Amino acid sequence: MEEEVKNNYIKAGKISAEALEYGKSLIKKGNSLLDATELIEKKILELGGRPAFPVQFSCNEIAAHFCAEDDDKTIFGEQVVSLDLGVHVDGAIGDNAYTIDLSGRYDELVKAAQKALEEALKIINVGTELREIGKVINDTIRGYGYNPVRNLSGHGLNLYNIHDKPTIPNIDDGNKTKLQKGMAFAVEPFATTGSGVVVEKGLPAVFMLEHPRNVRSPITREILGEIASYDGLPFGKRWLTRKFGAKANFALRELIQLGMIRLFPPLVESSKGIVTQAEHSVLIDDGGEIIVLTKA
Repeated sequence: MEEEVKNNYIKAGKISAEALEYGKSLIKKGNSLLDATELIEKKILELGGRPAFPVQFSCNEIAAHFCAEDDDKTIFGEQVVSLDLGVHVDGAIGDNAYTIDLSGRYDELVKAAQKALEEALKIINVGTELREIGKVINDTIRGYGYNPVRNLSGHGLNLYNIHDKPTIPNIDDGNKTKLQKGMAFAVEPFATTGSGVVVEKGLPAVFMLEHPRNVRSPITREILGEIASYDGLPFGKRWLTRKFGAKANFALRELIQLGMIRLFPPLVESSKGIVTQAEHSVLIDDGGEIIVLTKA
């Protein structure tokens, strides 16, 4: 890994950690979810990074991929709120998450995900098998009396690629692939009071350009130019509607029909169990040093 790339990962991680701490301060009863989302994205830009994906607040049984749209009226009240954000610097990504329980009823569930992350980080080294990380996460969460979310996982962080190999499981999936020097990845435990499986539910507000090609419509061509500026990383519908208004919806529909756009609907716990999340990004440099990029 080139030194410049390593430094970009470190910078992205630091910005991501600072933005997460700022975001946590906004999760207060009476605050607007939409306002908090936009303030965090603004903070990321002020700190010298760019969002690696739209800031996501997932509440209660929603585990991931919930992104506020222009008309979101959600006010923080009694929810269990997971804040997930990512930052990139020239494509090098830092991704982290934290859960805050505003209801006062799920402190142990928050601890279960956080402790699972802490225990997993302790065993990360060159040569650690992926299944070993999953086993530690699973055992820790179950030790609190909850279930890990089995079909969500951590992921590799390659340049301009938020979900790359390797997959970091939240259970012992038998994968004996070993961590190696030069890897960047996110460890991302999810704990739940439910069955431990998420399903897609609801309309997507997060998208990603997967198969770019020329389009005829001038409106769609204009929107596609904006989407191309996100460098293949996930983007929020709100980013487009704030800039282009209603014609963004027209263009998105056409791009989806043409098979150019991947959709990310919200992921919801199948039995409506409450979900908590914790996440850090890790880099193993070429010398084998373990760097937790997003540790504040």
